[in-house]
Amino acid sequence: LLQALIQYPQMAGDGLDEATRLRMELRAELLNREMTRLLQELEQSTLERTVRAWGALLWAVLQQWHFWALAGVLGLLLVLWFIRRRSSRQPDNNGEEEEEDREDNVHFAYEVEEEATVENVMRWLLVQLRTWPVHDLTIGCEETTALLENFTFVFEHILSNSFHPVPQRAIGVGSAFEGWSPREEDVVYRFLVPLSPPRGHTFHLEMGTSGQLPGRNFRIRVEPVCTCTREQEDEDVLCFLHPSEDQLRRNQEPSLLHTLCSGSYLDVEKTARWFYQLVRAAWVALPQSCTWQLVLLPSSRSCKFNATRGSESLTVDVLFGGQDGNSDIYVSSQPTEALFTPSTTWPETYAVAEMKFFRYIARQAPHDSWHLKCLQLLARALLGIGFSTYTLKTVVMHLLNTVPVSGWRMTRFLQRLEDTMQYLHGSLEQKRLDHFVVGNPTLPPEIILPLDVKSAEPPNLFHRLAQDPAAHTQAMREYHELGDRIERIVFYGH
Repeated sequence: LLQALIQYPQMAGDGLDEATRLRMELRAELLNREMTRLLQELEQSTLERTVRAWGALLWAVLQQWHFWALAGVLGLLLVLWFIRRRSSRQPDNNGEEEEEDREDNVHFAYEVEEEATVENVMRWLLVQLRTWPVHDLTIGCEETTALLENFTFVFEHILSNSFHPVPQRAIGVGSAFEGWSPREEDVVYRFLVPLSPPRGHTFHLEMGTSGQLPGRNFRIRVEPVCTCTREQEDEDVLCFLHPSEDQLRRNQEPSLLHTLCSGSYLDVEKTARWFYQLVRAAWVALPQSCTWQLVLLPSSRSCKFNATRGSESLTVDVLFGGQDGNSDIYVSSQPTEALFTPSTTWPETYAVAEMKFFRYIARQAPHDSWHLKCLQLLARALLGIGFSTYTLKTVVMHLLNTVPVSGWRMTRFLQRLEDTMQYLHGSLEQKRLDHFVVGNPTLPPEIILPLDVKSAEPPNLFHRLAQDPAAHTQAMREYHELGDRIERIVFYGH
């Protein structure tokens, strides 16, 4: 009858005749009776099965003498506890202690329930994070570091008697070497390779006209130096500053100023093309060439390539640069935020100092610290939103430098996410987010900064928002969108 009513309803208007109305009422009454009977049968059968099951279980337990021994021990403990509880009470409390005990029990039960709920959410979230297709960063960093070390070893032999820059040991920088990745499916292993001047040349860093931190731009001035003294000791050493007529007649290798420079300054794009050729020539001498395949990728200011072996693929991006004295501040070949970056411009980079900060935190943090998972989740939620990963990374670094590392455990993960969003919201309202490295006196002592970087006023990463009201309005809108995305990821996994 129910199926007939659902699948074949009778069309009726407002003016139903008496016969039709009676049939409908009768059918409804029959359906109600049938539904009641079915429910009663279901409840009766369920109750009978439950009683039989418990009866069988109880009979099986009663047949075991262990049950009686355990029951006796539990009963004795219960009696002793009850006597101890009665004797510890004073007769003149008038029930106040009982009321306090009840309140304490309720409060304790609430805390236990709250902790259990947070723990369940954390365990579920951990499962969700593990389902993300994250490449094993530790293995990838080790393999790419070994590859770059082999390249450096071959470069030293190739360039030992040349007038080209000499690549030094590569430094792993960026998110992968900090322990996280903004794109789990597309991890990029970035390296900074400092260049030292060849024999007969020196490098001098010249700051651009703006001089604004961060984002200070430099040029690397190449100057020849006198090697006449070394020339007398080594016939292969030629002096470019005081060449003799005999030397000019020789078919000697051209100076660095005539190969990789534009005017007197080292050219980024020429250096990148030269490094590409160097990698291609050195690859056949590397042991990895027997099992890996190398594919060079186009890039005008770095050397980017893929190394593949079976289903494993590693993307490597090599930046070139120069060191500011003996500090952790370098100039690199990375592009600037401007639409066009001149080929002789080498922006200042703080990637090495930031990498060392994350390694410092890793040594201090407990093994179950979730600070990297927090950064990973924030970066995952940024897809299509105007905030850069560097902005949220800066916020997390500020919190890591103020919140004790013990406060980043799994059970405090949601609180740290909320702290991050509140810090970002406050920075947006004030239209100011201080740079983490520049002018920060609370950095670990192992991070070495030049005096001008250490004593500088912390630059504002949100300076554009202070100058453009429309950009600030858009940023606030994107902040709320980011919060909604994080909530969906935490509670729904996507």
